[in-house]
Amino acid sequence: MRRFLLFVGIGVVVIILLFVGIDTMNTRYQKSFSPEEAVEFEQGKLEIEVHYNRPYKKGRVIFGGLVPFGKVWRTGANEATTFSTNKDIMIEGKELKAGTYSLWTIPELETWTIIFNREHGQWGVNSEGEPNRDPQKDVLTIQVHAVQQQREFEQLTIEFSKMKEEAEMVLLWDKTLVAIPFQLKQ
Repeated sequence: MRRFLLFVGIGVVVIILLFVGIDTMNTRYQKSFSPEEAVEFEQGKLEIEVHYNRPYKKGRVIFGGLVPFGKVWRTGANEATTFSTNKDIMIEGKELKAGTYSLWTIPELETWTIIFNREHGQWGVNSEGEPNRDPQKDVLTIQVHAVQQQREFEQLTIEFSKMKEEAEMVLLWDKTLVAIPFQLKQ
């Protein structure tokens, strides 16, 4: 009986280790091409955090190619990008309440539509490859200018820049720069 229980115990441990190993390898393989990143912004009592996956250009045409113009994009790879703020903020004169949102964009050559959606944590695309976003849950939509520049960014980058009372969240990839100005709601 002891021998039987020993074999069962060893078998259970082996199966658990096998599943943990497969899950770890699967996660590493899927995300190695577009590593996860978190960027933070702090100014006074305002704290903002963005979680996203950073795909590489790899010689591809990005905007108007890999990421089509005029179509909703998850603004990164893998899971939908998340944007969290601990305070109400103003973006292009519109209020965004404190909370966590998924961040979606609709790229165009000269103007981008930026969408904050109250649903977050989902994979960026569904099984058909379409954006995994419910437009009924959009809470804020704005338009900002896209700037084409000489410098090329190999990997999608999201960063923040401060300017007195205002700040910007800046998206950079390929030769495109998009700045989204925001400030603490007074």
